[in-house]
Amino acid sequence: MLYYWLHVIHLYFGSLLFWKKVDLMSDLVRTRWVSILDCEGLNYMANSRYLFYMDLIRFEILFRSKLFENTYKKGVYAVLASQKIIYKKPLKRWDKFTITLVLEGWDDKYVYHKQVFKRNDETHAIGFTKLTFWQHKKALDMGKIILDCGGPNTNMPPSEEVLGLFKSDYDIIQKHKKDLI
Repeated sequence: MLYYWLHVIHLYFGSLLFWKKVDLMSDLVRTRWVSILDCEGLNYMANSRYLFYMDLIRFEILFRSKLFENTYKKGVYAVLASQKIIYKKPLKRWDKFTITLVLEGWDDKYVYHKQVFKRNDETHAIGFTKLTFWQHKKALDMGKIILDCGGPNTNMPPSEEVLGLFKSDYDIIQKHKKDLI
């Protein structure tokens, strides 16, 4: 956990002091290496590390865009509502790869992102996330947040494919609600 928070602090101060701001609507690409700490059995990147890198790139877009000033500094917090990942091919120790964060769209309550892991122009995994912003235990209007951060005045609805990935999430939670208590 310490390793995670050190990376988040690095992203925050790097974004604050060294890196230029980015547009919330543009894709963000980061190049990474699979370190020995990312591997299980010292050979392949652990599935949990893909989620770790997905978190880091979302934090980076938060800190490097106008989103941070328009949310966290005003007591509004990002909440990960759901995430899905599809693994195609594992990444090996010392592999150099890119992760690309792509804005897939938003509706009144959620923003949807796609994170693509590639090595040598070959896709190794694709992750999808659904986020909302909360203040006082209430989800805020995503269109207004996007507009306040310099985004367009028009809606950008996510594709049916992306919406379909998250369609049954609420039903699954309700079905197993008594098991979760």
